[in-house]
Amino acid sequence: MDNIYLLMIVALAILAIADLVVGVSNDAVNFLNSAIGSKAISFKTIMIVASLGIFIGAISSSGMMEVARKGIFNPGEFMFSEIMIIFMAVMITDILLLDFFNTLGMPTSTTVSIVFELLGASVAMALIKISANSAENVSDLSKYINSDKASMIIFGIVLSVFIAFTVGALVQYMSRLIFSFHYEKKIKNIGAIFGGVALTAITYFIFLKGLKGTPYYKGLKGVLEGNELLIIAASFVFWAVFSALYMKFLKKSILSFVIIIGTFGLALAFSGNDLVNFIGVPMAAYHSYEAWAASGVDASAFAMVDLAKKVPAEPLLLFIAGGVMVVTLWFSKKARTVADTEIGLSTQGEIHEKFQPNLISRLVVRGSTYLSNGFNSILPKSIQDSINRNFEKPVVLLPKDKSYEVPAFDTIRASVNLMVAGVLISIATSYKLPLSTTYVTFMVAMGTSLADRAWGSESAVYRVAGVLNVIGGWFFTAFSAFTGAAIMVYLIHIGGPTAIAILLFIAVLLLARNYISHKKKSQETKAEDSLTKAESSSVQGVIHESATNIANVVKRGNRIYTNAIRGLALQDLSLLKNNKKQIVKLSAEVDELRDNIFYFIKNLDESSVGASNFYIHILGYLQDIVQSLEYISKVSHKHVNNNHKKLKFNQIKELKQVDDALEILFNDTKKAFDSRSFEQIGSLLKNKRVVYDLVKEKIHAQVTRTRTEEGSPKNTALYFSLLLETKDLLNATMNLLEEYHNSHDSSVEPATLPPSTEDDSEN
Repeated sequence: MDNIYLLMIVALAILAIADLVVGVSNDAVNFLNSAIGSKAISFKTIMIVASLGIFIGAISSSGMMEVARKGIFNPGEFMFSEIMIIFMAVMITDILLLDFFNTLGMPTSTTVSIVFELLGASVAMALIKISANSAENVSDLSKYINSDKASMIIFGIVLSVFIAFTVGALVQYMSRLIFSFHYEKKIKNIGAIFGGVALTAITYFIFLKGLKGTPYYKGLKGVLEGNELLIIAASFVFWAVFSALYMKFLKKSILSFVIIIGTFGLALAFSGNDLVNFIGVPMAAYHSYEAWAASGVDASAFAMVDLAKKVPAEPLLLFIAGGVMVVTLWFSKKARTVADTEIGLSTQGEIHEKFQPNLISRLVVRGSTYLSNGFNSILPKSIQDSINRNFEKPVVLLPKDKSYEVPAFDTIRASVNLMVAGVLISIATSYKLPLSTTYVTFMVAMGTSLADRAWGSESAVYRVAGVLNVIGGWFFTAFSAFTGAAIMVYLIHIGGPTAIAILLFIAVLLLARNYISHKKKSQETKAEDSLTKAESSSVQGVIHESATNIANVVKRGNRIYTNAIRGLALQDLSLLKNNKKQIVKLSAEVDELRDNIFYFIKNLDESSVGASNFYIHILGYLQDIVQSLEYISKVSHKHVNNNHKKLKFNQIKELKQVDDALEILFNDTKKAFDSRSFEQIGSLLKNKRVVYDLVKEKIHAQVTRTRTEEGSPKNTALYFSLLLETKDLLNATMNLLEEYHNSHDSSVEPATLPPSTEDDSEN
């Protein structure tokens, strides 16, 4: 039986490595996003600088390990066998929870997860002990849980959200008032002062205050303590002079250097603060095993008083952990997926928003607007104008194919993000508080975005919804971590080694499945029939580019219409449900094309305005087609889902005839657009009357049936709805074909004229 604990230590070591991988994949956004979003330095440089910061932070972070040992529970109240169950449950839950969030691409807190997992696991084990002891009841739970320390940690984490957001917003607002968005000239004049302040804050709080949480502080304690003001003053003078010389001789902005040092410092602070989240529990388990093995006492009788004592650092383990974190940073694809969420929510420009607005986000934006208007009514007009001038954004014109080169935000905001986040994290680390680096960096980024007016009327409701979603995910993290770890403890307590083996096997299966799923998703190319944005600036170019979209919409629309009729005929709810998903996806793609109209028109030459009119009309007709299909799909699903009577045989037969006629029209349309044989559109337009008359005939037949036969009101209403919407679908399709027919003819005719005729016409 003793061997089981050695096997558990081995399992915990393996879980620690896996936890480092999934943890860094989630937390890498904390120190990468500011540099990546600003595009101030190359991605390779960012990765090298961050890797150095992570590695140095890892090998100097042992002071934080006490949190996993005695920060949440009182170890002396638990036996070795119980402690090992707690630690095993915590690690299995942690790795599954973090990987779940990574797969979703949502940043969560590794600190919150480990704190609430330790809390949930220790509470569950305490309750098991209390239930087995007739002399104790639930009120004795406080004996087992370090409630004061746990409460302080949780309160500190929650408070950090508000502090980070507020401080980030205030510092960014002041920075923007000083420098404005047109900061190039001002940086040359007062950049040395800004560089001095920023670099002093970063170096002092990260390199000096951060040392308090490490074993290396003792040797420097005599020099540092009592000389703080002198060190800050000397540091400011040094960095201000350095900034002035850097800009003068290298002819570069000091902001790029601030971002490099800030990225390094934030990576170091992250590693020093968060390494406990990944290896703190396995290291505590290893020290517990050492103490128990040397005692010779039975595992169920050996109280873990030793965990409350200080232990020496494990340089080799910290070195290995740092290496694993660095390797993960370079090779993890999930880290980049998570990064997209924060950058998207803080970007200065307009993007395709990832989150949908909700009631709370609308109320928040509306309330903020009222407050802002009220505040502006108090300020004199001259002051308002002066402030607004500092927030006027420069116009950056780039070709469409170069739009990806536009930074999400400028180097002023990137510098403030790094400076504020680094300072807050380092202060917490110096007091050995396991602050959530995710919460701090994310909320600082959101605060600076708000202060920078990145959340304008076009995007605020989406961005606020995104922030609320992420914060909601954090609460879900806490609840899931507590509940999951408690359940794991109970299962292991009941099942023993067998339960551990089964849970580890399930964890491996889930991790493998999520890895394969994410890999497929990240490597997935655009679907063959997905829609693409127009890039051309001439009518002829847009005609040819849009032809692919027309062919794909017709192909997918044909399939959606056929599946709706077939689903009704077979009463196949699964088919109709999937059909609804397909039309929602198609509708979203068409909406995205419409959202891009502004940028499409801005990219046009003066001589190509006709292309915009054509493109707008085409998108309008595509939306009409999609809306008709959406209605047909929705009412078909609703009818079957509500268990209404099946359509009559004659009704199904007639709908199938209409579907067959539409299929011929759609297939011919697709062939014409696929082959760019636009001259065939004329013959397609002549067939309009054939299908149109067929639909009218079926409507007339149903009117006759309704008057002469017994029928169902629901069936009759559904049948008429389908036929009338089919007429609208046919009209939208024909309008689109007519637009193409007319525009193609008018765009081709001038090209067929001889050169002399064109010259004469111009003269």
